[in-house]
Amino acid sequence: MTRDANTRMDETLVALRRILRATELYARDLANAVGLTPAQLRVLQIVDARDSATPKALATQMGVSQATVSALVDKLVAQGLVERVPSEQDRRQVNVTVTRDGHDRLGAAPDALQQRYARKFLDLADWEQAQLVASLERVADMLDARGFDAAPVLMTGELRTERKAD
Repeated sequence: MTRDANTRMDETLVALRRILRATELYARDLANAVGLTPAQLRVLQIVDARDSATPKALATQMGVSQATVSALVDKLVAQGLVERVPSEQDRRQVNVTVTRDGHDRLGAAPDALQQRYARKFLDLADWEQAQLVASLERVADMLDARGFDAAPVLMTGELRTERKAD
């Protein structure tokens, strides 16, 4: 490996560590501010935007398994931030709704890290967006992480690392 390749590799590792550190700091700030993880905040945001959502719809939108959503909703129910309500159309189906305390917690939450990222990402030219997506997917492949259960939420921990079937 050449000196330039070693330097570039080190620079990529530093950039990855900065990203991880930013997500760790955001998660800590969010926990201190409103007692939520980034994934729990995302569930609240989705349910609030829809007025209610089924666990299946949450799992689909977040890109995670229903088991992961169930665990997140359980934690939010325990905090009194959401409720599980039987569907009026189909009693076998359950909808998740945000409680008054959940709305208050949402209002007090700091701007989500992924929302800051999204604003800046959308300002990029199309070719820059495509290049960034391709580069990050390549990094995920290099780390054997493509099959991990992951939501579009910048965070560490919490979400399960079970692999989806390829």
